[in-house]
Amino acid sequence: MGDISFWADRTPVHEAVKQNQIFKLQQLIESGACVNLVTVDSITPLHEASLRGQIQCAQMLLAAGAQVDARNIDGSTPLCDACAAGSIECVKLLLNYGAKVNPLLFAASPLHEACMIGSSECMKLVIDVGANLEAFDCHFGTPLHVACARPYVDCAKVLLNAGANVNGAKVHETALHLAAKAKNADLIKILIDYGANVYAKDNRGRMPLDYTHSGSPSWECLEYYQRTPHSLSHHCRVTLRKALGPGRLHAIHQLNIPPRLISYLCYD
Repeated sequence: MGDISFWADRTPVHEAVKQNQIFKLQQLIESGACVNLVTVDSITPLHEASLRGQIQCAQMLLAAGAQVDARNIDGSTPLCDACAAGSIECVKLLLNYGAKVNPLLFAASPLHEACMIGSSECMKLVIDVGANLEAFDCHFGTPLHVACARPYVDCAKVLLNAGANVNGAKVHETALHLAAKAKNADLIKILIDYGANVYAKDNRGRMPLDYTHSGSPSWECLEYYQRTPHSLSHHCRVTLRKALGPGRLHAIHQLNIPPRLISYLCYD
């Protein structure tokens, strides 16, 4: 019983971090306190600092040997928590210490967490170091699903520009279905510009248009694209970007074609 009680209790290091007591934390570390002890929920002091965006505490803990990729009972790492807090500086710090950006299968990733709060800056940081754009959470789907369900237009654009699969499905539900449910015409248009299939059906056999109200801006947008064929230039842009794949989209700027075409391919 003693061991269970010990692990259930928060340590003085946890409390110092919670109160953002920098000097107290320094004293504890210098006196030999372990920075990797966990609560019953497997929360480390670094989780605490990351979730609160406390950059000084996080720096001190990492310098003292805190495990950068420790997982709590939900599978979240300090990087997940820093993204959930929208703490750009903490995200940068953790990445500098080698934090992994891709999680276990079907667990929410740092990219998911950044999407959930609409932090496009945190998203860019983890994408730049290789975050999986198609990471799948069993509840939320891909990061693009999260961005469209909220809906966060800027976050969706970051993902689409990076090469996210616009037609990826969550139980046959695409990002366009979610944008239609959110009644966001701007997001609907962006998704279609990036190749979203307006005829895709979900597990109920319904297309995105079926989730809008007749005469609404979102209905008018979807109805227009259902009856109006896309231009050849649109199909060429979508096909070329898909052929290049997320890892090689930067190569567009190296193509020996006019600058205006490069801008078109990059959605500038």
